Amino acid sequence: MSGLLLNKGPLGDWLMLLFAWLSPSQALYFHIGETEKKCFIEEIPDETMVIGRYRTQLWDKQAGSFLPSTPGLGMHVEIKDPDAKVIILSRQYGSDGRFTFTSHTPGEHQICLHSNSTKMALFAGGKLYREERFRMTSESTNQRVLWWSIAQTFILIITGIWQMRHLKSFFEAKKLV
Repeated sequence: MSGLLLNKGPLGDWLMLLFAWLSPSQALYFHIGETEKKCFIEEIPDETMVIGRYRTQLWDKQAGSFLPSTPGLGMHVEIKDPDAKVIILSRQYGSDGRFTFTSHTPGEHQICLHSNSTKMALFAGGKLYREERFRMTSESTNQRVLWWSIAQTFILIITGIWQMRHLKSFFEAKKLV
């Protein structure tokens, strides 16, 4: 078994720092709000492989920490070429992973990330809740209108019967019937 163990003592720390400094890579660490879209413009030479790694987690305000990955939570990645006409990559990924693409033209590439977060699901859930409330209100209103119509019909029938009796007694008193 061959390999280099870098985390043993001060020499390992220096070697790790040296490799990190010499490595031709860049890293970003950022937070994206649950409905937010974050775009970066990076100058990338032609025929360069770009690898992005990400992890999506929900923040629990009560616990003050991140929750473990939730099913259905993921990241949508969209990458455009320097002319912003050709979409190099537009794909939905899971909650933890990486994306890779190779640039074929040099220039400023636009890399956009946004989550399909449960805030959307909560928004959709809120929307479903509002729809349910609206449906219940509509059904309640419909029920009241039905009973009001039945009451009006009953009153109309009673009024008609009363009028016919009254007219009959009127005509009998006048001796027309």
